[in-house]
Amino acid sequence: MSRNVTVIRTTTSSSNIPPQPSPGPLDTGYIRSCSGILKIAQMLSLLIGFLCVKFARWTDYSTYCYFEVVTICFLILIFIFYVVNMFRIYRMLTCISWPLTELLHYGIGSFLLLIASIVAAVKSFGCSGLVAGAVFGFIATFLCTLGMWLSYKVSFTTQSTGATL
Repeated sequence: MSRNVTVIRTTTSSSNIPPQPSPGPLDTGYIRSCSGILKIAQMLSLLIGFLCVKFARWTDYSTYCYFEVVTICFLILIFIFYVVNMFRIYRMLTCISWPLTELLHYGIGSFLLLIASIVAAVKSFGCSGLVAGAVFGFIATFLCTLGMWLSYKVSFTTQSTGATL
């Protein structure tokens, strides 16, 4: 009786040679992977959106304060997930399902970021810094939704097929 095993790769490489795990505490393969680059793009767009709103002149305190809180909290959490993956901390903390945790984080964060960006865009009449902040908020929302899709793919596709990575 033969068994067919299907392996799903979550990262792509430019050659046919499988990536070798790098020695030491730093995972250099993750830094160059699709997920690593996506997290860096998310952090940059959130930081630019935060700085645009922070240094613009605005009158509606609650609207932009909410935008600042959501962007900076989400930026810090994405940085924490980046560090966890970069230094392979997930291997030491096996009691947490990291892909599922990222999926929930991206789902809740994308929803809150979308609300903050819509409200900031509606209230940003006449101030180019606030418009730019709202645009970068929408870009970050798109990137975080893409990250949520990738987390879903890793969490549930590998579990449903029974493949091991």
